[in-house]
Amino acid sequence: MRKRLIIGCFLITTLGSFAQKKVIKSEIVEDEILSDTLSVVDTLEIKQLQEEMSQNFLFKQRKGGKVVYNLNDQEYPAKVDRKWLRELTAGSLYDSIEAIIDESYYDSEVVYSELSTDTLKKRLADLNARTPFNIEYTPSLENVIKSYLKRHKPTLERLMGLSEFYFPGFEETFDKYNMPLELKYLAIVESALRPRAKSRVGATGMWQFMYSTGKLYGLDISSYVDERMDPILSTEAAAQYLSKLYDVFGDWDLALASYNSGPGNVSKAIRRSGGSTNYWNIRHNLPRETAGYVPAFLATMYIFEYAKEHGYNPAKPDINYFTTDTVKIKQTLSLQQVAAYTGVSFDEVQFLNPSYKLDIIPYVSDEEYYLRLPVEALGSFVANEEAIYATAKKELERDEATLPKYVENPTSVSYRVRSGDYLGKIASKYGVGVSEIKRWNNLRSNTLRVGQRLTLHPTKAVTSTASSSSSRSSSKKYVVRKGDSLWKIAQKFPGVSPENLKKWNDISGNKLKPGMTLVIAN
Repeated sequence: MRKRLIIGCFLITTLGSFAQKKVIKSEIVEDEILSDTLSVVDTLEIKQLQEEMSQNFLFKQRKGGKVVYNLNDQEYPAKVDRKWLRELTAGSLYDSIEAIIDESYYDSEVVYSELSTDTLKKRLADLNARTPFNIEYTPSLENVIKSYLKRHKPTLERLMGLSEFYFPGFEETFDKYNMPLELKYLAIVESALRPRAKSRVGATGMWQFMYSTGKLYGLDISSYVDERMDPILSTEAAAQYLSKLYDVFGDWDLALASYNSGPGNVSKAIRRSGGSTNYWNIRHNLPRETAGYVPAFLATMYIFEYAKEHGYNPAKPDINYFTTDTVKIKQTLSLQQVAAYTGVSFDEVQFLNPSYKLDIIPYVSDEEYYLRLPVEALGSFVANEEAIYATAKKELERDEATLPKYVENPTSVSYRVRSGDYLGKIASKYGVGVSEIKRWNNLRSNTLRVGQRLTLHPTKAVTSTASSSSSRSSSKKYVVRKGDSLWKIAQKFPGVSPENLKKWNDISGNKLKPGMTLVIAN
């Protein structure tokens, strides 16, 4: 039980709704039930508070100079620890997986005494019997598996924890298409389960779709949204793509190889191998990366399936796929607003909604965009939907000049070569690969001539903002202090996101130096 002394102020209780108001004069409140639902409000703010109460939606509290919103029907405690989320979604995981694949082509023996060759052969035979993949024992596969066990246990153990959230959704999709459920392990090899992973050539998302392939399979890509980063929608597209590849080759190993390097490279490897259609027989004729790709997949499958035998103890996630749900968005909302209104941490909201590139869910009349939240928080959201949109609209109208306009990425553009251009420069500008530009335009060399027209299929949207030079001239300035981050600075300015700060100040990464002066165009 807590005691609180309240002198000359309004006492607002939130039981049920804002229906109860009492004027209290110098008294001690000893009601244990009410003590957690009281807000002490300065008398100067009574009028503003009454206006908010009339919305039957939320109320404000000031804590340490910061405004905190609370929904009146329930307070939802964040389920996912922020530190855990940051750890699981850290970039180091993806970097480690890239290194693992690069190391997967071994010519020398890897010594790992904890796993004998005979035990491995037996386990691989068991896996081969219960999966449609051709899991043959080879010395090179043994080296890959032992290297994983010897060098990458911490990374794989963390990924096992993260997989507890994603794998149920993957399995549901693959089961719908009558495909091997073990294909879920491919997302680990492709992206280390990072929804926003992006390769140097522009392949994006857990399943690493290029722009043109993503569009081919119906994924929406615009200035606000990239559904290649949506775990559910991208898995649906991956299932369709992989099933088509299987229809072509009639073999899952070859389908995986072609997913990585393209059907053309696999068919050439088959020809160069004298017509053999066994992956292990054509492996030496595949591109080096693909030669390590299928072994990386099989090694990942083996370690996940025999994790207990090797002493892996992954941390269980505090939230799982089945405890979340979605609601269709009826008006533009920022993820920061969602976090503020529902009480779910911003990290968790962003984790559950990775396809919104600018952390803003747009409203477009002929599109359907959804917000995913924990079930408990979603109920509060739906119960207060109208008031949430009304409040969010006022905030977004105030900051409208800072928001980029919704622009659909063009399927193709015509680019005129300028003086100083070269293929690498153009590829970087449009988020595509040099080899793709050459393929799209039938180029046999890297030579370009000024005035030449190129057809491009960009992965980067051309965005525009409503702000003008006049608004920029009236912008605020902020001097970076020690300990500042883009996120911390954005919180100091209502309606400003880290992406806004990066755009206004031409910042490509996330690093800031004390003493830097930032433009705040709000």
